[in-house]
Amino acid sequence: MTAARALVLGGTGMLAGVAEALAADGWNVVLPSRRYSPIPGVPAGPGVAARAALRRPGHRPDVPAATGRAIWVEADWSRPAELAAAAGTALGGRADLLVAWVHPGYRAAVLDAVAPLLAEGAPAVEVILAPPSPRIEGEGRERSALDRHPVHRVVLGRRPARRLTHAEIVHGVLAAVRRAVAGSPPAAYDVRPPPA
Repeated sequence: MTAARALVLGGTGMLAGVAEALAADGWNVVLPSRRYSPIPGVPAGPGVAARAALRRPGHRPDVPAATGRAIWVEADWSRPAELAAAAGTALGGRADLLVAWVHPGYRAAVLDAVAPLLAEGAPAVEVILAPPSPRIEGEGRERSALDRHPVHRVVLGRRPARRLTHAEIVHGVLAAVRRAVAGSPPAAYDVRPPPA
């Protein structure tokens, strides 16, 4: 059986914990980024897990059933076609999931470039910062090639009393990812700090 493939945009930054969790769950995760940033606890290359498992002569490796991997590819949001080409090669097939936190200035071009890499019906989880003033969901949102996929939107910090922590962001995005992968209908999820 082939492992599920995930494309995570922003996965070496604020979404590194999401990429790590997906790999731990058995996903092959592709992480396009300008700079190499290994994901802690995730094998990064061929033979890494085997070498780590071989401790002494005669030792038998104990490999967990769900072992995914994280694959970094050099890419820049300002060159979306090149980003998509590099990610497509690393994926080795259509992605079963897209998780994206892309700067608004690059969002439309990058998402349009990577949308063809997704398998038919593959869910997408898009992370966005809450606008400074309340808006109607979808108002002013440009059309995207992702409109052919179930898109779950994670809205960070709508009217927050304080900034969200990295752990709170990862927890909120992973909750949306799990609902998306389970086939839940597309929805918008607010991630806010817990009440004081």
